[in-house]
Amino acid sequence: MTPLGFSLVLLAAIAHATWNFLVKRLNGGPELLWLFAALSLPVYGPFAIYLAVTWEEASPMGIVFLVGSALLHLAYFLLLQQGYRQGDLSVVYPTARATGPVLSSLMAFVLLGQALPVQAAFGGAIIVFGVAMLTGGPKGGARPLRSLLYGLSVGFLIGAYTVWDAHGVANLLIPPILMDYASAVGRSVLLLPSALKRWDKVQALWRDHRWEVLVIAVLNSGAYILVLYALTFTPVIYVAPLREVSVLIAVLLGSVLLGEGQLARRLAWAAVILCGVTVLATS
Repeated sequence: MTPLGFSLVLLAAIAHATWNFLVKRLNGGPELLWLFAALSLPVYGPFAIYLAVTWEEASPMGIVFLVGSALLHLAYFLLLQQGYRQGDLSVVYPTARATGPVLSSLMAFVLLGQALPVQAAFGGAIIVFGVAMLTGGPKGGARPLRSLLYGLSVGFLIGAYTVWDAHGVANLLIPPILMDYASAVGRSVLLLPSALKRWDKVQALWRDHRWEVLVIAVLNSGAYILVLYALTFTPVIYVAPLREVSVLIAVLLGSVLLGEGQLARRLAWAAVILCGVTVLATS
């Protein structure tokens, strides 16, 4: 993995944990998803429009992948937000982010033909074990179990959109900003009816938390654009695991700033997950 690829993915991990923390703290509904998606459009619009006009490799299959990416990301955001409303950030986030690279590596092996070394499989097993113990094991209780199930479901969608988008930017040569922008446009359009029904909540979010929403709008797209650019010259099996540095950040934010507790235990198992990620990434 090149130093540039490493730097891009590391910055993306920090940005990703930050915007997830803010989404959890605001605890909004579809109106929040719509608002920060809509706000990201003018921020990244000039770049996306320029790239769309100059996209020489445009093809019907490329358009299909843009639409598919938008739908996968919409499902991801809706499920992630519901998980945050029903569970703990310090469990949902690590579970989702840890299972995502395992599944994306498996999908890349099956669908894209990328190699999956024995060491990578071993790293995946460590991650799965760490995730199970992060929730407290079989005696963890209802809330950790609910958080685990949401995290696993979100992780599946992470794996799906990571492989889908990686093929789009690496093989169909879709510009990364354009790929992410299509997702934001899709969310803005499809969630508009829900936002209009909750317009009073949209106004309240803008009135009381505009700076947090603006930060989410910038970091949400910015973090993933960095990852997509890394994917243009770095295999999925390296990019996906490295993103999981954000796991430790999220556990700290959730346990300390959101008062979810169990910092020592959750941090310890998050460290185990990161060990598995390291094994996977260096395979």
